[in-house]
Amino acid sequence: MDFALSEEQQMIYDYGKNLYKDFDRDYWVRCAEVHAFPTEMYKKAAEDGFVGMMVPEAYGGAGLGMTEMALFQEGLSDMGIPLQSLVVGATMSLSPIGKHGTEAQKQKYLPGGCAGDIRFCFAITEPDAGTNTMRITSTLKDDGQGGYRLNGRKTFITDAGESDYMLVVSRNADHAESTRKTDGFTIAIIDAKAQGIETQPIDVSIPMPEKQYQVFFDDVAVGADDILGEVGKGFNILFESLNPERIILAAMCAGLGRYAMGRAVDYANERVVFDGPIGAYQALQHPLAKGKTEIEMASLMARKAAWLYDQGLPCAAESNMAKFAASEAAVRAIDASLQCFGGNGFTKEYGIYDIYPIARLLKTAPLNNEMVLNYIGEHVMGLPRSY
Repeated sequence: MDFALSEEQQMIYDYGKNLYKDFDRDYWVRCAEVHAFPTEMYKKAAEDGFVGMMVPEAYGGAGLGMTEMALFQEGLSDMGIPLQSLVVGATMSLSPIGKHGTEAQKQKYLPGGCAGDIRFCFAITEPDAGTNTMRITSTLKDDGQGGYRLNGRKTFITDAGESDYMLVVSRNADHAESTRKTDGFTIAIIDAKAQGIETQPIDVSIPMPEKQYQVFFDDVAVGADDILGEVGKGFNILFESLNPERIILAAMCAGLGRYAMGRAVDYANERVVFDGPIGAYQALQHPLAKGKTEIEMASLMARKAAWLYDQGLPCAAESNMAKFAASEAAVRAIDASLQCFGGNGFTKEYGIYDIYPIARLLKTAPLNNEMVLNYIGEHVMGLPRSY
């Protein structure tokens, strides 16, 4: 594995600095405080070819991989302007359509998605299943007329109300009826404004541009040509989407931690108390140095996981470890930065505390770190199943 970035990869990583010139942290914060999607920023990134990073060139994308998408997200987060829609839209929706979609689906969805003209969300989490995806109860049943009917509900679906289309994970066969627990999953591409769909916003206290929703499906008509892949064989597509989700969120956390520490270092070099800059005091210097070390280690693991994914090699262990390490490191790095700023860290003027809730959220979502550790213990280390 080559640790050096290619010229193209370095340009992708540095794009955040360029985007920041037009859409700075203040722009992002204004959107976050009122839960307004950063449309202009997203459209600019799309026009510059970054939303369709993982989409084949034939359909308007860049034809690049997970490594480049992670570098893009990390570079944005380094500047304090993360785009969560890159997770559910570009990475978890456009990429699977590019890999598993029919020619008609690719022609219909990908060019507009890459251009930023249409947006996607990914609907998997359910209120009664939580992290136990095997037990989801949303159903997709044959309607006897060549199509299907979708019924069920989802929760904490990012961007559902603002998206044009959803990738919906459902069951065409109940868990008890399936020979294997991974059988009976089907993913469908659904018009988000179709008859029978109701979205209700969830009042989340975390300031971030993207909104969260409950989604209800009441006998929603689904055509045979709306199925992504094959009926009953959607779990493999789902599994392919989950590792990239972990990777890109790890990249986001690494960037946010790096941004907070960068601000703290500048402040610690300038702030003078007791006749010297506070950055000289080990009580502040050591936590920041430790945070820097942990962030860079997490970033490396995320890049390793992305590299493995791009090579078509198993990467679940690395993806989960990257997500765990980066979310934990980000919280500690931001906490150390807050302590460095003292009371100023909690003011709107300095804008450090508002980074913390997002990083803290990513210890819990989209998969809590306890379940990540369960996975590592059982599937990586060979320990007995604990749940």
